[in-house]
Amino acid sequence: MVSTAVVVGAGPGIGKAVASRFAREGYSVAVIARRKETVEQVAAEIGRDGGRVLALTADSTDEAGLRAALDTVGKELGPVDAAVYNAALIRRDGPGELDARGQLDAWAVNVVGALTTASHVAPGMAERGSGTILVTGGMPRVDPGYVSLGLGKFGVRTLVDLLDAQYGPAGVHVASVTVPGAVAPGTAYDPDDIAEHYWRLHTQPRDGWEREVVHGGVPAAR
Repeated sequence: MVSTAVVVGAGPGIGKAVASRFAREGYSVAVIARRKETVEQVAAEIGRDGGRVLALTADSTDEAGLRAALDTVGKELGPVDAAVYNAALIRRDGPGELDARGQLDAWAVNVVGALTTASHVAPGMAERGSGTILVTGGMPRVDPGYVSLGLGKFGVRTLVDLLDAQYGPAGVHVASVTVPGAVAPGTAYDPDDIAEHYWRLHTQPRDGWEREVVHGGVPAAR
Protein backbone atom coordinates (compact mmCIF):
# COMPACT_ATOMS: atom_id res chain seq x y z
CA MET A 1 0.00 0.00 0.00
CA VAL A 2 1.35 3.43 -0.99
CA SER A 3 1.78 5.90 1.87
CA THR A 4 0.33 9.41 1.69
CA ALA A 5 1.75 12.80 2.60
CA VAL A 6 -0.05 16.15 2.51
CA VAL A 7 1.52 19.61 2.54
CA VAL A 8 -0.68 22.56 3.51
CA GLY A 9 0.87 25.80 2.32
CA ALA A 10 2.59 24.24 -0.68
CA GLY A 11 4.28 27.24 -2.23
CA PRO A 12 7.38 27.22 -4.44
CA GLY A 13 9.85 27.16 -1.53
CA ILE A 14 9.75 24.80 1.45
CA GLY A 15 6.31 23.42 0.59
CA LYS A 16 7.31 22.21 -2.85
CA ALA A 17 10.67 20.91 -1.61
CA VAL A 18 9.06 18.86 1.17
CA ALA A 19 6.38 17.45 -1.14
CA SER A 20 9.07 16.53 -3.67
CA ARG A 21 11.14 14.84 -0.96
CA PHE A 22 8.26 12.58 0.04
CA ALA A 23 7.32 11.93 -3.60
CA ARG A 24 10.86 10.71 -4.30
CA GLU A 25 10.36 8.11 -1.58
CA GLY A 26 7.33 6.74 -3.39
CA TYR A 27 4.63 8.56 -1.43
CA SER A 28 1.43 9.78 -2.99
CA VAL A 29 1.46 13.49 -2.28
CA ALA A 30 -1.30 16.07 -1.89
CA VAL A 31 -0.41 19.74 -2.08
CA ILE A 32 -2.81 22.39 -0.77
CA ALA A 33 -2.54 26.12 -1.32
CA ARG A 34 -4.82 29.13 -1.40
CA ARG A 35 -4.18 30.04 -5.05
CA LYS A 36 -5.03 27.59 -7.83
CA GLU A 37 -2.19 28.71 -10.07
CA THR A 38 0.34 28.23 -7.26
CA VAL A 39 -0.70 24.71 -6.34
CA GLU A 40 -1.06 23.58 -9.94
CA GLN A 41 2.45 24.80 -10.77
CA VAL A 42 3.88 23.06 -7.71
CA ALA A 43 2.07 19.83 -8.55
CA ALA A 44 3.26 19.95 -12.15
CA GLU A 45 6.89 20.33 -11.11
CA ILE A 46 6.66 17.49 -8.60
CA GLY A 47 4.84 15.26 -11.09
CA ARG A 48 7.71 15.44 -13.59
CA ASP A 49 9.58 12.93 -11.45
CA GLY A 50 6.66 10.50 -11.48
CA GLY A 51 4.36 9.48 -8.67
CA ARG A 52 0.85 10.59 -7.88
CA VAL A 53 0.30 14.24 -6.97
CA LEU A 54 -3.06 15.71 -6.00
CA ALA A 55 -3.46 19.51 -6.20
CA LEU A 56 -6.15 21.11 -4.06
CA THR A 57 -7.08 24.68 -3.21
CA ALA A 58 -8.09 25.76 0.28
CA ASP A 59 -7.47 28.78 2.48
CA SER A 60 -5.84 27.69 5.73
CA THR A 61 -8.05 30.17 7.63
CA ASP A 62 -11.25 28.62 6.22
CA GLU A 63 -11.83 25.72 8.59
CA ALA A 64 -14.61 24.09 6.58
CA GLY A 65 -12.71 24.44 3.31
CA LEU A 66 -9.46 23.10 4.76
CA ARG A 67 -11.18 20.14 6.40
CA ALA A 68 -12.98 19.38 3.13
CA ALA A 69 -9.67 19.40 1.26
CA LEU A 70 -8.14 17.04 3.80
CA ASP A 71 -11.16 14.75 3.45
CA THR A 72 -10.57 14.72 -0.31
CA VAL A 73 -6.97 13.66 0.29
CA GLY A 74 -8.18 10.71 2.32
CA LYS A 75 -10.73 9.69 -0.31
CA GLU A 76 -8.38 10.07 -3.28
CA LEU A 77 -5.05 8.92 -1.86
CA GLY A 78 -5.82 7.06 1.35
CA PRO A 79 -5.15 7.77 5.03
CA VAL A 80 -2.60 10.51 5.67
CA ASP A 81 0.69 9.16 7.03
CA ALA A 82 2.50 12.52 7.14
CA ALA A 83 0.92 15.96 7.36
CA VAL A 84 3.01 19.11 6.98
CA TYR A 85 1.69 22.58 7.82
CA ASN A 86 3.77 25.18 6.04
CA ALA A 87 1.37 28.13 5.70
CA ALA A 88 2.46 31.42 7.26
CA LEU A 89 1.79 35.15 7.02
CA ILE A 90 5.22 36.79 7.02
CA ARG A 91 5.43 40.55 7.32
CA ARG A 92 7.23 43.20 9.32
CA ASP A 93 5.28 44.87 12.12
CA GLY A 94 6.55 46.45 15.31
CA PRO A 95 4.65 46.64 18.60
CA GLY A 96 1.38 48.47 18.01
CA GLU A 97 1.85 48.89 14.25
CA LEU A 98 -0.74 46.24 13.38
CA ASP A 99 -4.32 46.61 14.63
CA ALA A 100 -6.21 43.86 16.43
CA ARG A 101 -7.86 42.62 13.24
CA GLY A 102 -4.48 42.32 11.57
CA GLN A 103 -3.06 40.38 14.51
CA LEU A 104 -6.03 38.02 14.51
CA ASP A 105 -5.72 37.46 10.76
CA ALA A 106 -2.03 36.59 11.18
CA TRP A 107 -2.78 34.26 14.09
CA ALA A 108 -5.41 32.48 12.00
CA VAL A 109 -2.84 31.63 9.33
CA ASN A 110 0.18 31.00 11.54
CA VAL A 111 -1.46 28.98 14.32
CA VAL A 112 -5.16 28.18 13.88
CA GLY A 113 -4.68 26.61 10.45
CA ALA A 114 -2.04 24.33 11.93
CA LEU A 115 -4.44 23.34 14.71
CA THR A 116 -7.22 22.65 12.19
CA THR A 117 -4.92 20.46 10.08
CA ALA A 118 -3.55 18.54 13.04
CA SER A 119 -6.89 18.00 14.75
CA HIS A 120 -8.34 16.67 11.50
CA VAL A 121 -5.69 14.06 10.74
CA ALA A 122 -4.38 13.16 14.21
CA PRO A 123 -7.32 11.05 15.45
CA GLY A 124 -6.99 8.70 12.48
CA MET A 125 -3.25 8.47 12.96
CA ALA A 126 -3.74 7.69 16.65
CA GLU A 127 -6.26 5.00 15.80
CA ARG A 128 -3.76 3.40 13.41
CA GLY A 129 -0.93 3.82 15.92
CA SER A 130 1.38 5.77 13.62
CA GLY A 131 1.73 9.02 11.72
CA THR A 132 3.65 12.28 11.65
CA ILE A 133 2.51 15.90 11.94
CA LEU A 134 5.15 18.51 11.14
CA VAL A 135 4.86 22.30 11.36
CA THR A 136 7.21 24.85 9.83
CA GLY A 137 8.41 27.10 12.63
CA GLY A 138 10.61 30.15 12.78
CA MET A 139 11.72 33.05 14.97
CA PRO A 140 14.01 31.15 17.35
CA ARG A 141 14.80 34.50 18.95
CA VAL A 142 12.58 37.47 19.80
CA ASP A 143 12.62 40.20 17.13
CA PRO A 144 10.46 43.28 17.85
CA GLY A 145 10.33 43.99 14.12
CA TYR A 146 8.17 40.89 13.55
CA VAL A 147 5.51 40.93 16.27
CA SER A 148 2.71 38.98 14.54
CA LEU A 149 5.09 36.39 13.10
CA GLY A 150 6.91 36.04 16.41
CA LEU A 151 3.67 35.48 18.30
CA GLY A 152 2.60 32.95 15.69
CA LYS A 153 5.83 30.99 15.64
CA PHE A 154 6.05 30.83 19.41
CA GLY A 155 2.39 29.78 19.32
CA VAL A 156 2.99 26.83 17.00
CA ARG A 157 5.94 25.76 19.13
CA THR A 158 3.52 25.48 22.07
CA LEU A 159 0.93 23.82 19.83
CA VAL A 160 3.45 21.11 18.95
CA ASP A 161 3.97 20.42 22.66
CA LEU A 162 0.22 20.25 23.25
CA LEU A 163 -0.37 17.91 20.31
CA ASP A 164 2.53 15.73 21.38
CA ALA A 165 1.04 15.41 24.86
CA GLN A 166 -2.34 14.45 23.39
CA TYR A 167 -1.36 12.15 20.52
CA GLY A 168 2.26 11.17 21.12
CA PRO A 169 1.39 8.29 23.46
CA ALA A 170 -0.77 6.81 20.67
CA GLY A 171 2.16 6.75 18.25
CA VAL A 172 1.81 10.11 16.47
CA HIS A 173 5.07 12.02 16.08
CA VAL A 174 4.46 15.77 16.29
CA ALA A 175 7.38 18.11 15.66
CA SER A 176 8.41 21.43 14.14
CA VAL A 177 11.19 22.50 11.80
CA THR A 178 12.35 25.99 12.75
CA VAL A 179 13.81 28.02 9.89
CA PRO A 180 15.55 31.15 11.26
CA GLY A 181 16.17 32.93 7.97
CA ALA A 182 14.89 33.80 4.51
CA VAL A 183 14.53 30.73 2.29
CA ALA A 184 16.23 30.83 -1.11
CA PRO A 185 17.91 28.24 -3.35
CA GLY A 186 21.70 28.17 -3.17
CA THR A 187 21.85 29.84 0.25
CA ALA A 188 22.24 28.56 3.80
CA TYR A 189 18.45 28.29 3.76
CA ASP A 190 18.08 26.25 0.58
CA PRO A 191 14.59 24.66 0.59
CA ASP A 192 15.93 21.29 -0.57
CA ASP A 193 18.30 21.18 2.40
CA ILE A 194 15.52 22.20 4.76
CA ALA A 195 13.23 19.49 3.35
CA GLU A 196 15.64 16.83 4.58
CA HIS A 197 14.70 17.68 8.16
CA TYR A 198 11.05 16.82 7.48
CA TRP A 199 11.90 13.44 5.98
CA ARG A 200 14.32 12.65 8.81
CA LEU A 201 11.72 13.53 11.45
CA HIS A 202 9.11 11.40 9.72
CA THR A 203 11.41 8.38 9.63
CA GLN A 204 12.81 8.71 13.16
CA PRO A 205 12.36 5.68 15.41
CA ARG A 206 9.96 6.33 18.25
CA ASP A 207 12.67 6.14 20.90
CA GLY A 208 14.55 8.92 19.11
CA TRP A 209 11.70 11.35 18.40
CA GLU A 210 12.57 15.03 18.41
CA ARG A 211 9.93 17.75 18.85
CA GLU A 212 11.91 20.53 17.21
CA VAL A 213 14.74 20.79 14.72
CA VAL A 214 16.33 24.18 14.07
CA HIS A 215 17.88 24.50 10.62
CA GLY A 216 21.47 25.56 11.11
CA GLY A 217 21.54 24.29 14.68
CA VAL A 218 20.75 27.61 16.42
CA PRO A 219 19.02 26.78 19.74
CA ALA A 220 15.47 28.13 19.93
CA ALA A 221 14.33 30.23 22.88
CA ARG A 222 11.42 28.93 24.91
